[in-house]
Amino acid sequence: MAIQVGDRLPAGVLWEFIEEETPGCSVGPNSFEVEKLVAGKKIAIFGLPGAFTPTCSAKHVPGYVKLADELRAKGIDEIWCLSVNDAFVMGAWGREQGATGKVRMLGDGSGHYAKALGLELDLGARGLGVRVQRFSALVVDGVVKTLNVEGPGKFEVSDAETMLKQTEDVIQYLP
Repeated sequence: MAIQVGDRLPAGVLWEFIEEETPGCSVGPNSFEVEKLVAGKKIAIFGLPGAFTPTCSAKHVPGYVKLADELRAKGIDEIWCLSVNDAFVMGAWGREQGATGKVRMLGDGSGHYAKALGLELDLGARGLGVRVQRFSALVVDGVVKTLNVEGPGKFEVSDAETMLKQTEDVIQYLP
């Protein structure tokens, strides 16, 4: 069953390609436990079927990169892009998209987290294997406050503009 508003994000591990070494993070792919990443934070998450794919590259990621400062001004601590790709691909795609410092490009290379969310999408017939459905969610301290799952082939409700509006509506009522 798919995750729903009010649910806590499931446990899991996501991977991020780190460009510059920092305390606790080496250059290259680093794994991160979702529970630790979300603790005490307001996070805008958007998931999409694949790096370097047409709608994802032309609309989805660019929208969040463009509105990153506005989302942060409304109280968002981090913006995550989640895809069933490895950390190397996500890192390269993030550089190409100008996402560095704005959107964390998190890989779910085996699709385990997509399955844990109940948002896996079988695109095997199109040569893409199991992916994550196109979606967005506003998560506060690990709890889903809004969830927008796109219909097949659609890009109507998981965009950055919708997330910005929902952020304005939800965060003003938080303690």
